[in-house]
Amino acid sequence: MEDQNLINSNKSELWNLSLRDLFYKYVRFLPLFLLSVAVALLIAFAYLRYTTRIYSATGALLLESKEQGGPSDKVEELFAGDNRMQNIQNEIEVLKSRPLMARVVKKLNLQFSYTSKGKIKDYNMYNEGPFVIEPFELADSLHSFSLKIRFINANQFTVNNGATPFSLGQLFRNESGVFRLMKNFGHADPGNEYIVSWHPVGQVAGSLAGGVKVQPKTPGTSILSISIQSTNAQLAADIINHLMIQYDSMTVEQNNYSTDQMLSFINGRLLNMSHELDTLQLRFLKYKQDNNLFDVEKQLGDYFSKFTEADRGVTEQESRLLQADFLDSYLKNKGNEFAKVTPTPLTLDDPTLNGLVESYNKAQLERRSLLDGNTPPQHPLVKEAEGQIEELRQKLLENLNNIRLNYNAAINVLKARSNSEQTKLQTLPYKLREYVEMERQIKTKQELYSLLESKREEAAIQRASTVSKTKVIDEAFPSGAPVKPNKRTIQILAILIGIGIPALIIFIAEILNDKINTRFDIEKLTQTPILGEIGHSFADNTLVVNKTSRTMVAEQFRIIRSNLQYVVNKPDKTVILVTSSFSGEGKSFVSTNIAAVLALAGRKTVIMEFDIRKPKVLSGLGISKRPGITNFLMGKAEVEDLFLPVPQHENLFVLPCGPIPPNPSEMLLDTKVSEMFERVSKHFSVIVIDTAPVGMVSDALTLSKFADCTLYLVRQGHTFKKQIVLIDELYKESKLPKVSIVINDVKNKPGYGYYGYGRYGYGYGYGYGSSYYEEEKPPATRFERIMKRLSPRKLLRRIFGK
Repeated sequence: MEDQNLINSNKSELWNLSLRDLFYKYVRFLPLFLLSVAVALLIAFAYLRYTTRIYSATGALLLESKEQGGPSDKVEELFAGDNRMQNIQNEIEVLKSRPLMARVVKKLNLQFSYTSKGKIKDYNMYNEGPFVIEPFELADSLHSFSLKIRFINANQFTVNNGATPFSLGQLFRNESGVFRLMKNFGHADPGNEYIVSWHPVGQVAGSLAGGVKVQPKTPGTSILSISIQSTNAQLAADIINHLMIQYDSMTVEQNNYSTDQMLSFINGRLLNMSHELDTLQLRFLKYKQDNNLFDVEKQLGDYFSKFTEADRGVTEQESRLLQADFLDSYLKNKGNEFAKVTPTPLTLDDPTLNGLVESYNKAQLERRSLLDGNTPPQHPLVKEAEGQIEELRQKLLENLNNIRLNYNAAINVLKARSNSEQTKLQTLPYKLREYVEMERQIKTKQELYSLLESKREEAAIQRASTVSKTKVIDEAFPSGAPVKPNKRTIQILAILIGIGIPALIIFIAEILNDKINTRFDIEKLTQTPILGEIGHSFADNTLVVNKTSRTMVAEQFRIIRSNLQYVVNKPDKTVILVTSSFSGEGKSFVSTNIAAVLALAGRKTVIMEFDIRKPKVLSGLGISKRPGITNFLMGKAEVEDLFLPVPQHENLFVLPCGPIPPNPSEMLLDTKVSEMFERVSKHFSVIVIDTAPVGMVSDALTLSKFADCTLYLVRQGHTFKKQIVLIDELYKESKLPKVSIVINDVKNKPGYGYYGYGRYGYGYGYGYGSSYYEEEKPPATRFERIMKRLSPRKLLRRIFGK
């Protein structure tokens, strides 16, 4: 729970930083950012260099209205709702359909694809290859296959790594079929290796149709924008252009479907009638020859003309009745329910019937358009169209029934009149009557034949005058600039990733960091005063303070000495307790130099090595182990005999630890400890107690009653933030006297302040190179040592021995 609070605290700190704080926090990682961006840009360059380029082609198609509207169109649009937009959506689905794309695939011969093999990436050789393949026989037209073509020279090649070479123009056979490679004139000589792939039309059409994008170019208009993406710019443009052409052709074919059905019906009837008419004419000619009948019109007179007129009426009505019967049987046949378009009646001049037939055919074509656009048969739009077709079919059957009744009534009247006239003709000779009958049949057939021919011409004219309801507004052209990958986008993305990855890593590291790095880290966790900061020392000796030292670290100890006068109320006799949270935070280093800087002020100072578990003061001063505190506490020595002067440092002494006892904590509870402090204070004005870490053992708390103030060591990058809570507790509950924090081992890290680490600063302003501090050069890094060894001057000296 405590660790989680620290992480939340870190997050809060990061969010509260200003832009200038963030800049200084991250500027020290500038080389890492530059390296990351360089690597990201290098990867982006490789990606842009070797990835397959994708090109796009776009065309525009205008969908014109199917009928020129009159004044009532506006009213119809109000009741139709969004039918117009629905029709446009239907046409969009047709444009994206596989059947339409299959026509394009066949037209462009896209079953075969040509790929040039490169060292790293392949290239689509559509219409640019040095050869084309001609298939003569396919072993299996339902499955795809590939041929690996490797050219030996400009005219010879091998197939699928075979040993037998073939020449251009020569037939070759393999497991896929029989083929021939023909030179594509106007192109460069063939390269080394190619892959020729063949796929079924349906598979290619499905793949390409899935990539077609169709949408209104401007909302509310009938202009459609059609686009597709491909690895070859010319291929994409050809697909779009031929897609629009094939759509136009398919639209014309659908509009001519009803007319073609009518022409087929008329041609069949004309063929039958031609045979019947030839037979009648031959019979009539033979009858006239056999019976010597040449001028019979004078014999027939008025009876014949009336009889012929009545008989002609009967024939016309029977023909129309035949038309009505044909339509009736056609509509009642379940096999023709949706399969075909109903032929338009030729001789039935009934406006209601013609209107119903036209509506029925239009409904059939709309249903067929939906199915051709890949609309499922169970789709509501298809079911709605089928319901409309059934309703129109019932109306047609009812209308035909009424027409047939009328025709039958008319035929009965005309037959009665014909019978009356025929009775009158019975007085004529039998031969003459037979003559008239045959002539009547021939004339009737000729009139019907002429009528059908005129209807065929009308249908042919109507078919020839059929125009497309679409118009290509803008053809697709191949683009030289690929849409993928986008160079600028990839480069910007690479830069952002190059900056973002190290920034994210640093950000996470800052959030998860539970070490003290800045003075701010301490101040936000405790109200304990900070006495000063001690920078990182590059010196080999522990004791860096002497009379002549002017290093930055020495001056910082002098600043702490000045700040101590505001903490200690008894300047004549001062006892300073130095402790920390755990080992390794620099207690012995700080204790030694604090004592030395106080001794330089003319005050007799002693360092009491009370860290009797791990004493380090003597070893840091280069003094061998001597009897000390533990010897006095065990009654084996006197205090006055244990003081050791520090060489070359006036007024500075050390009271060693002595042998390490088995029970340090119990020994410090001995009453002789108080006696020792009384006797030491008689000889020294300043006592510095170097004690064990308070966060680990209780020695510091035991000795705190003898101290006037406490210097609590916090080491940058070493002390945990959660240990500041212990300092705050000791400070607020006064468990240690006058606790002050000293920050140790502060390193110059840009980003932790504007003038270095602390409030007083170092390394900037009054830093190295100025007249205030002596320069303390850090030891050479491993990289610097390697570069020094690789110095060109030294290498030349080694080579030439100079």
